[in-house]
Amino acid sequence: MTASPPVIVLISTDPRASHRANEAMRIGLGVVAGENDVVFVLLGAGVHLLDEDTDELVDGDDIAKFRANLKALGVPFHVERGAVPSDASWNADGHRVIPVTRDEVAALVQRGRRFLVF
Repeated sequence: MTASPPVIVLISTDPRASHRANEAMRIGLGVVAGENDVVFVLLGAGVHLLDEDTDELVDGDDIAKFRANLKALGVPFHVERGAVPSDASWNADGHRVIPVTRDEVAALVQRGRRFLVF
C-alpha cells in the first residue's frame, strides 16, 4: 500500500434491498487492486454485507466473491458498533472486523483523501 491518505468507502445501503452495496464493495475492491490504501466502513444496514446467507442479499453471489477477495488481501471492515446483528451466523466467514463508534468513523473520514459513499 502507498503512504498517501486512504480512500474511504462508506456503505450504509442495505444489501438485502439494493444492488448499491454490492457496487460499493466492487468499486472499493478495484481501488484496493490499484495498490491504494482503502478503508471500508459499514454503517447501519450496510453491515449485512457480512451476512452468512448471501441468498438473502441482492447480488449475493457477487458479494460473496468480493468479500473473499478482500479477506484474501487482508482488508478489514470497520463496522458500526451499534449496528452489528446479534445473529451468530453474522460474519460466519470470519472477516477481520474493527468495531467503531460514529465518532471513530468521523475520525477515519478526516484522514481520507477520497470518498465513496453509498
